[in-house]
Formats: sequence, C-alpha cells, structure tokens
Amino acid sequence: MNLLHPWRTWHRPLMANVTLMLGLVLVSVAGLLLDDRLLLAESVWVKPLKFGIAFTLYSGTLAWLLTKLRKARRTGWWAGTVFAVAATAEVAGIAVQAARGTFSHFNANVDDPVTVAMTQLFTYGVAGLLITQLVIAGVLLAQRALDRPFTRAVRWGILLSTAGMLVPIWWMATSIHERTVVDTNGTSVRMYQGHGIGDPDGNGMLLTHWSTTGGDFRVPHFFGLHAIHALLLTAFLLQVLARRSRVLQDEVVRARLVTVAGTACTGLLALLAWQTGRGQPLIHPDAATLLALAALIVVTTGTATAVLMAGTERPDPVHPQPLEHAVHSR
Repeated sequence: MNLLHPWRTWHRPLMANVTLMLGLVLVSVAGLLLDDRLLLAESVWVKPLKFGIAFTLYSGTLAWLLTKLRKARRTGWWAGTVFAVAATAEVAGIAVQAARGTFSHFNANVDDPVTVAMTQLFTYGVAGLLITQLVIAGVLLAQRALDRPFTRAVRWGILLSTAGMLVPIWWMATSIHERTVVDTNGTSVRMYQGHGIGDPDGNGMLLTHWSTTGGDFRVPHFFGLHAIHALLLTAFLLQVLARRSRVLQDEVVRARLVTVAGTACTGLLALLAWQTGRGQPLIHPDAATLLALAALIVVTTGTATAVLMAGTERPDPVHPQPLEHAVHSR
C-alpha cells in the first residue's frame, strides 16, 4: 500500500492538519529530551505531545470518512476544512504557550495579551470542532455511505466523542478553587479552574500524566473523544475475522456486535465520569467502582455471546438455502 495515498486522495485540509500534528509530535519529543522546563512537575512539552497525537488520529479519521461521501460532498468538504482550521489553531495555541513556558488552559493572567488571546481561541475553537464533526457525521449517516457495522460504529462514536467534548463543561461547573501557581518563567499565574477533584493540578501516571491522587476529568474526556477509533477498529476487525468465521460473515451479526461494543463504551464512559466525580483516581478504584466495572463486563460478555449464538441459527449469508430446497423441506 502506498503510504502517501491518504495525502493524495483524502480531504486535503484535514490531511494538512495531520501533517502539522505529526510535526508537532516530533518537536514535542525533542522538547522532552532537550528542554528541562517543568510546569507543575510535568514537562512543558507533554501537553503538546498528547494533543498532537490526539488530533493526528481524529483528523485522519474524519478525512477517511469524508472519502465515503456520495452526496453533499461540498458540505462535507467545508465542514472538514473548518474542523482542520479550528484544530490547527487550537493546538497551535497550546504549542505557543508551551514554548513560552506557561499554562495554556485555566490561565487567568489578564496582563498577558498572548494568554488572553489564547483563552479566546480555546473557547471558540472547541465550539467549531464540536459543530463541524456533527455536520460531517450527519451528512455521512444520512446517505448511508457505509455498511451497517461501520455506520453503527460512526453513530455510536460521534455520540461518545460529543459527550467527551462536553465533559469540560461539567468540570468547569465543578467547584475547583482558584489558586496561584508559578510557571517556568517565575511568574505567578492565577488558575481559575483545574482538571479534577481533590487534586486539580495533579499528575503522576506514566505517559498520560493523569492524577494518581484525585479524580481527573481528562480520563472520561479522553475516552469519549477516542471511542470512535475503538469502535471503527472493532468494525474493521470483525470484517477481517469474517473471512474465517461463518457467523461473522453475516452483516447483521457484525452490526449487532458493534452495537454491543457501543453500549459497553457508553457504560464505561459513564463509569469513568462517575469515578472522577467522586474524586477518585483512575488507578485507585474503590469497591463500588470495581463492582460496577465487573457488572459491565459480565453484561457485555453475555450480550455478545447471545448475539453470536443467535447468529449461528441464521441462514448462511454466503451460501443461502436454495428456494426449491427450502420449499421441499417444509
């Protein structure tokens, strides 16, 4: 497969955003190795790195989905372009603040015009991202451009990613006290919000740097945003497995399994949000959280098994029973 094929044939503004995000990932990795500046015990380049990876995946996925459009291509193109511009501006603001050695989000330093501009950019950029992804999903689903398993993956994925984007509204409404911290320049910065309950600025987890001492809203935020990738991957893997499994050759069975996966992801998102809202770190669940997770696993496993068993009783989707045989067998 030609690795440059997506850049040549997919939505070009979105793929340009993917290119910029990949470049940011490389810059951020170099920053982690060469720049020893820390914000709240975390490298200033961790945040740009995470956002670069996230938008590489997200913009790439939308660019691929737009290739499936058969109608309203102009609408899809403009929606994708607005998303690409908003995503580029949003992450550029994060990278600029990182390079300056100060905070990008929750920074209430009104004496710094750059920070004030970045705050406005983040506020309106998120709205642009949310609206345009809904437009793309609506256009895609309205014309049934994908088969049933992938259509359900997109439907559930957009629902969950929208919920993930709305999680920050919830944590902005949470009572997290204002506080003053110091950036890498020695400047005192008033922070008007934080990421979580019990430890608004905490980190500690490997790679993600999510809090290990309090509830961190970035956990459900991340899971909601990237559930669409997990569900599209599920639909793809089921399609691959269908080459060796008769029951999975049935599109209806695969679509039902994607529905089971979407329901499970919704339950897991709710569970993570509930855990966070109680001020509990992801890696230190209490008995109630573990019990809820166990129940979710049991229900999901049981439902998936029931779908597969029911699928074995359906007619062979590849070799349907001949009409004459069906008549004489009654």
